[in-house]
Amino acid sequence: QVHLVESGGGLVQPGGSLRLSCAASRTIFSITRMGWYRQAPGKQRELVATITSGGTRNYVDSVKGRFTISRDNAKNTVYLQMNSLKPDDTAVYYCNAYYGTYPPGDYWGQGTQVTVSS
Repeated sequence: QVHLVESGGGLVQPGGSLRLSCAASRTIFSITRMGWYRQAPGKQRELVATITSGGTRNYVDSVKGRFTISRDNAKNTVYLQMNSLKPDDTAVYYCNAYYGTYPPGDYWGQGTQVTVSS
């Protein structure tokens, strides 16, 4: 089991940038896929970005070209660099670790609030 703690959220004006961090309680090297999800009030949780243990990245269309997911294995940390932020990006952002085993493992952080407003 892995415990995940997000940080870096806050209030930012449109067009600004934030970098979210997700610190894991153990090595992330063997995790099949880590990612970021977000949930706005009254809406379903949405996948934002993922990165596999091999470094393959995927993004939801709405953030392509603006967000970058990365990891630092030495620090057991995954990041989400968010640029050109828009009000629609406002949500609670959650870190996720997924193990592609049977049964699969699926772990979540507590979330960090991102608010984009002028």
